[in-house]
Amino acid sequence: MTVFHFFNCAILTFGPHAVYYSATPLSEYDTLGTSVKAALVYLGTALVKLVCLATFLKVSENDNFDPYQVLLLFHLQLYACFFFWWITCADLIIIKMCGIYPQELLKALIGFIDVAGLYFALTQLTHRNISQNHKFQAVGLGWAFADSVLHRLAPLWVGARGLEFTWDYILQGLEANANLVLSISLAALGSLMWLRKNKPKTLIPIIYACAGIVATMPSITSQASLPSSDCYHYLRRGLGWQFPKVVGFELFTSLMMAFISWQLFAACQRPST
Repeated sequence: MTVFHFFNCAILTFGPHAVYYSATPLSEYDTLGTSVKAALVYLGTALVKLVCLATFLKVSENDNFDPYQVLLLFHLQLYACFFFWWITCADLIIIKMCGIYPQELLKALIGFIDVAGLYFALTQLTHRNISQNHKFQAVGLGWAFADSVLHRLAPLWVGARGLEFTWDYILQGLEANANLVLSISLAALGSLMWLRKNKPKTLIPIIYACAGIVATMPSITSQASLPSSDCYHYLRRGLGWQFPKVVGFELFTSLMMAFISWQLFAACQRPST
């Protein structure tokens, strides 16, 4: 029974990636190599982030939670995602007054490594002669699959085979599905920002704003199932949300951002008049 539960959770976690690849034109155009390259870039990005976190961040001696620090961290990550490499004097004063400089600033900059890795996967890797539509899907698929393997395979193997049944690993599989949708949405927005030159000028601020929101979602920069996640602390301890409600929030926001990204991508595909 425990092995059956493990396989159910594993299929729920990793199955949608295979279904997406086989049910879309990605399998017809043989884009598996592109997805594998994107997965390797994600693993390298995760290694760089781990080294930076272990090197530059200090371990807090207390467990005090301040939601304003989380919101400020979100603000700084938006700066990073928009490629604003400077922080205004007003921001530095606020950070200094909150007593979180430079730790939260470092967290924001380290979170930007994910966006830099995705930029490298979309623009610098050599791809086969595939269209832009298929390229971002293959990169987002490989990115999401590597994230699920790195963050969810070991907990599944250790916990889902336990004697005591728990819903946590089913929720973790649903969270992986939300992360898949968000990863493809972020890759689509990234392709619009970095690869498409003739996009309507009125849509450029919306594209950058949506990319910043998607990039700072907890299913891209940190896992809501991990206790160290800042956003998870804000939703769980600041708002009193339980883990099922957090996963439901991620599923809802992933579908909403996917719809917005699809509309933006379709608008940029139309010929300019």
